[in-house]
Formats: sequence, C-alpha cells, structure tokens
Amino acid sequence: MSGDNDGRLFRIGDAEIDIIVHGYPGKSVCHGGMGFSTIVLVRRDKRLAVVDVGSFGQRYLIREQLEERGLKPEDVTDVLLTHSHYDHSINWTLFKDANIVISREELEWSVTEPWGETVVPELYVRELQTWPTTRTVEDGDEVFPGMTAHVTPGHTPGSTVFVLDAGERDVVFTGDACKNRAELMSRAADMSYDQAVSRASIEAIWGFWTRKSGSVLVPGHDLPMVLEDGAPRYIGTREAAIRAWFADDLNETTVISLLPDAGLVEREAAQ
Repeated sequence: MSGDNDGRLFRIGDAEIDIIVHGYPGKSVCHGGMGFSTIVLVRRDKRLAVVDVGSFGQRYLIREQLEERGLKPEDVTDVLLTHSHYDHSINWTLFKDANIVISREELEWSVTEPWGETVVPELYVRELQTWPTTRTVEDGDEVFPGMTAHVTPGHTPGSTVFVLDAGERDVVFTGDACKNRAELMSRAADMSYDQAVSRASIEAIWGFWTRKSGSVLVPGHDLPMVLEDGAPRYIGTREAAIRAWFADDLNETTVISLLPDAGLVEREAAQ
C-alpha cells in the first residue's frame, strides 16, 4: 500500500482510495446532530465512485474537492450509499447521472419512515426510490469493480458495508454500521435499534477486515485504520475545528479546535 502523508490518498493494487472528507467521531451537545461523515472517492477500471455523499454542510466542500482534482460531479460514475440517513445520503442529487446504489431493504424501510420524526431525509429518499439511475442491491451483490455489498443491520435495517477486493489487501467501508474506533473496539453501537443486531454486524466487520493482512477499514465517522499487532492504528491526521464570532469586530474570530489534545482555544485575526 502506498499513500500520501496525510492519509487521504492511498493506492492498494490497482485501486485508488481518495478520502475527500474525513469523518469525525463526535456529537453536538447543544445544537442537534453534527453529522460530519466520511466521503471517499474510489477509482478503478476507468470508473469513479463516491462512497457516501454527506449532507448540505458538505455540498460546497465536495464541489471544491472535486475541482481541486480536476473533476466535476458529472465525472462520477457510481454513488454507493451505506445507508439513507441525511448526513450520508442527501448529496446524491449532485450526481444525478451516476449509478446510485443503495440496499433494497434500506430504501424500502426509508420511504416508510414517518415524516418529520427521524433523520431520514423524507423527500430525498422518496425521489431516490423512483430515480431512473437508482439501483437497489442485495447482500453479496457486486456494486463496483471488485466491490461487494454486505447488509449489516443495527444502525438501520439495511445499513451496508462495502468491501473492495484490491488483491493482497481489502478496503472495508463500514458507514455507520460501525461509526468509529470506540464502536469497533467495544462491539457496542451508539444509535442502534438493537444492540445485539449491531454487535453481530460489528463482528462481521471484524471478519471482513481481518481476512487479509494489511486491509484498511474506513469508518463512517472516523479516520481510516489498519491493524498492527492486533490493534487498530489510524492512518492520517485528524482535522476538526470551529471558527466563531465572539468579538465585536467581524474580522476577529475565535478558532476552537475539536481535537482531543486541543487545550485552550486560539484567537486569530483575519488576514
């Protein structure tokens, strides 16, 4: 496996994995859902897939990241949705001409969720159900060259893990079936409709991850990881902060780091 210094771009076999947004393993305390989810580009066999597409807060960021790579939304051939929650699915509309993959069970469940009561984006999944390029898949289906879907319920009934067979190593995209390192290690899940079901899915994820030495796991809300001596090791560097206006001058902002070793907040003046 080769990659860059910040753990965003790496190559395994003939596949290129490009993490354009690192997920964050945290929840807002006072303002509802934060939803900083992982968004990944996968290149293989002249195809370009996006695994999960984020929410409104990432819409401009996705466009910027694509532009930095000389790409446009129309260049994406496949959109692979691990599940239907808003922070992973809303921006499928950026890629309306791509093949849009979601598990049959997930989509059928999503469109029956009561409006205004859950984090399923009601109008978006209703539109997705009848969209001409939507493809609903079953457990074990190939969804992209060398990549298979595996239904792993618990977070939602049709949550799906995508496993890319890259030869000597695999890449396992877990979505929110296993959102972060804490869930991976504890075998317990936050936001699960049934902990026993989630535990079985997390055990299955461990099975996908460990069947080949050196495989990479990409969670829905954390940095990617590899196993070393039986323990997960992060790939890359976490970045997370908030810029806020607390002063009387619009040009003066406070940057609050969301990293575990942040300490005191930093003040910065606009350049």
